[in-house]
Amino acid sequence: MTKVPKIAVIGSNMIDLVTNIQRMPNEGETLEAPSFDLGFGGKGANQAVAAAKLGAEVVMVTKVGDDMFGRGVKENFAAFGIDTTYVEAVPGVTNGVAPIFVDEDGSNRILIVKGANNHLLPEDVDKAQDKVLGSDFILLQLEVPLETVYRAIEFGVENNIPVILNPAPAQALDFERVKQVSVFVPNEVELQMITGMPTSTLEEVQQAGEKLLHEGMKTVLVTLGSKGAMLLQEGLCRVFPAVKVATKDTTGAGDAFIGSFAYYYALTGDIEQAVETANHYAALSTLNTGTQKAFYSREDFERERAASTKEG
Repeated sequence: MTKVPKIAVIGSNMIDLVTNIQRMPNEGETLEAPSFDLGFGGKGANQAVAAAKLGAEVVMVTKVGDDMFGRGVKENFAAFGIDTTYVEAVPGVTNGVAPIFVDEDGSNRILIVKGANNHLLPEDVDKAQDKVLGSDFILLQLEVPLETVYRAIEFGVENNIPVILNPAPAQALDFERVKQVSVFVPNEVELQMITGMPTSTLEEVQQAGEKLLHEGMKTVLVTLGSKGAMLLQEGLCRVFPAVKVATKDTTGAGDAFIGSFAYYYALTGDIEQAVETANHYAALSTLNTGTQKAFYSREDFERERAASTKEG
């Protein structure tokens, strides 16, 4: 019988307000944009949906707004089979939103308004323990209060649940508390901000990642966009080249990577295989516009992966 990974995501959700643009307007200028789309997003929610679409048993611990967006977010989770027991509305508070501007080349600029996400508190982690206990991984990001992230890390350590932390958006962290995570997954910009070291070349990324290892981090996995990903552990540094595709929209690709990485790592126990597979999953997610709706089910992913491998 095939193992079904169990993943708990403690973190954020957003409503994505996606505007496709030819260029950003100058100050005081109004431009017509080609198109607009509204979708479900937020780093925590995206990672949860990627894992769920691949077949994981997912529980989401988050706060939603007391508005139509919040109701829609909860319904969206349920549609993917995600456990919504601890997706709770905050009275009188709006849902988090993320205005996203996507250029013609697929690059993006994102603002976030946290809304109800600011109300996910440390005690909410303990409150959800009946659903979180027994998980293969706890997934965390930084779009909710830091004290909640720290408590979730402690909860994972106390209960022998490995924690994967995506330190996004980058901010100052208490490294003594953060170094307890099992896998630390920054991109090169976040790695630079956290270490204070340059990360413009692969050699610099390696040096910055090794600094974190020397300070007590177990595993550092750096996502590098078009350059792929770098996995660092004691005695190991491996670069996984990016999968070349005709990219349309990179929004959510990092979340696709992390959600699929957690799924395949839990499924196989092989971290290098999981990184390689997540690289491919994230690349394919950029072939379509949007975030969660661009993610593949396991069946569709494996079919598309096999087809693209043949073409390559």
